[in-house]
Amino acid sequence: MNFYSAPKYLTIGIMQAILEKSPCSQAEADIANSRIYTGNCLDILPELPEKSVKLIFADPPYNLQLKQELYRPNQTLVDGVDDIWDQFSSFENYDEFTRQWLSACRRVLADDGTIWVIGSYHNIFRVGKIMMDLGYWILNDVQWHKTNPMPNFRGVRFTNATETLIWAKKSEKQKKYTFNHQVMKQLNDGKQMTSVWHIPLCTGTERIKDEHGKKAHSTQKPEALLQRVVLSSSNEGDLVLDPFSGSGTTCAVAKKLNRRSIGIEQEPRYVEIAENRLESINSDLFQDIRLTEPPPKRLQRVSMQQLVEAKYIQEKQCLYSKDKTHSATVLSDGRIQNSMGIGSIHKIGALLKNTEGCNGWMYWYYEEEGTLKLLDEKRILYRENNGIQ
Repeated sequence: MNFYSAPKYLTIGIMQAILEKSPCSQAEADIANSRIYTGNCLDILPELPEKSVKLIFADPPYNLQLKQELYRPNQTLVDGVDDIWDQFSSFENYDEFTRQWLSACRRVLADDGTIWVIGSYHNIFRVGKIMMDLGYWILNDVQWHKTNPMPNFRGVRFTNATETLIWAKKSEKQKKYTFNHQVMKQLNDGKQMTSVWHIPLCTGTERIKDEHGKKAHSTQKPEALLQRVVLSSSNEGDLVLDPFSGSGTTCAVAKKLNRRSIGIEQEPRYVEIAENRLESINSDLFQDIRLTEPPPKRLQRVSMQQLVEAKYIQEKQCLYSKDKTHSATVLSDGRIQNSMGIGSIHKIGALLKNTEGCNGWMYWYYEEEGTLKLLDEKRILYRENNGIQ
């Protein structure tokens, strides 16, 4: 595994690849597309080109140290966050660190880019004030509602079931920034996405474990959370930066969604986890979750219900996934039904893939004369026969 611990490794070729998307070699292309730097972000951020990053996602230290050990009712010890990187001697020390990394991020953020910062009640209000003091302009605060939060074992407070994400542009006067409104509607079954996101904590097979079977990183974020951030605020080919990369969730999601990414992480063991994670991803397997924003003047919408009513798709007809592992039955109103329930072609596809979103037109197939054909071909044919532009 190659760890790049000094800014000197930012070669001219790699800089060209990052800025122009035209690498000098395949090796430099691979580096530019998904790059993890080992080191302190305050040392590495000044070496990145000014205004070169389209989207920043930052999950900084929360400074949330437990003052004493916490036990569950069965007397087992809670594995809290006690890492050195999350410890600061005072609020003043934490605030100064926050000003420095936010200032460095603002320098590399493109004039039409945006930044997301996530935090808990321990730090997010301090972070928000500093962001405003530095000139950032807040667009939204998004509440991540953890559907499976850790209980408050002592029963002396409400169960802490949320974290806050601040989404901001570079300045108040900034006119342009990316917001893929229609993509977010696709993720929300056709409805406008709200600022409350109901997503479970990272658990099960998604949670990366160490050689002892314990969680490898204390604050690993779920990929579903990062999918919404990346899909909403960037487009394919854009450069995404995570200055506190940790286990590499941001870079992993960026690779799946065909974005370029740079991660910065000072703990070599986390860098190794992230590098292994990136190497294991075959990005070709995730094309159906790469939802894209339609152009302002887009094709007139054609629904499954229209196709059923016009007999392009038959009621009770069977649709299949590409490998025929999954199937579903078409209902009279254009929805489909299988063991996952009843819903749109997009919703059922997403449930089967266990992802935030799915383009059902590109996921489902119909069978004709023993051959599977992409469902979207029916929509194209309907448009052609009805003169729909």
